[in-house]
Amino acid sequence: MMTLAEAQITSPAEPAAFFARWADMATWPEWNTDTEWVRLDGPFTLGATGQLKPRGGPKVAFEVTGLVPEREFTDVSKLLCARLTFRHLVDRTPDGATRVAVTITLSGPLARLWNLALGKGIKASVGEDLARLAAAAEAKGAGPRAGGEVAAA
Repeated sequence: MMTLAEAQITSPAEPAAFFARWADMATWPEWNTDTEWVRLDGPFTLGATGQLKPRGGPKVAFEVTGLVPEREFTDVSKLLCARLTFRHLVDRTPDGATRVAVTITLSGPLARLWNLALGKGIKASVGEDLARLAAAAEAKGAGPRAGGEVAAA
């Protein structure tokens, strides 16, 4: 398994606000610039499946492989001989803010090839997409402070 990108943001929005945005997959293109559309086959639950279409790429099947409300959301996209995993963790900082961390990994026999095709673009956009997600979560009445801080690795 190889890590393509990691980023984190601190936000005044409640953890539930982030989960509401993740669960509303049809609106992902509003904050995720790499995504043209997303369709979930049913409710946002562990084991849910769907399809997404990256900008400039073919549609891809995915599955929600980890879901602990207000704590973790993991989805895995099935590529040819590889798996692209997005793991989102949410926790509280000592001062009561919400910290969201995203780790994107690739695994499988063709992971290195997929890294050449996708890695640079994903690494370049993950921090900005996370900042837009925080802005969307905060717009839903998150609290008195506005704006978040992003750190990308």
